[in-house]
Amino acid sequence: MMVKKTFAAVMAPVLLLALAGAALAQWPARAAHIRHHQAEQQRRIYQGIRSGELTRGEAGCLEWEQRGIWLDRREARADGTFSGAERAEIRQDQRQASRHIYRAKHNCRDRD
Repeated sequence: MMVKKTFAAVMAPVLLLALAGAALAQWPARAAHIRHHQAEQQRRIYQGIRSGELTRGEAGCLEWEQRGIWLDRREARADGTFSGAERAEIRQDQRQASRHIYRAKHNCRDRD
């Protein structure tokens, strides 16, 4: 009986550390996905500027929106944890920004 209690007392912290390690190992991958998505959006904006699909005003608004997402990411990382709720909010902002980029690039306004 004493062996079971000792084994449980030793294994509980080991199991807890293993689970925490697995959760922390996924954090950079999830954060990398968000960084990659934002970099891709920046690339789309710059491509629209180069091709003339975006006016200066449209590009400015889209850049401002990207800066807001970047600030949200920085704020979420400030306390050292990147919670699921924070990640979901940033992903929603990125999806909305992606729609805005598409609409701005495909409207009838072009840079002269």
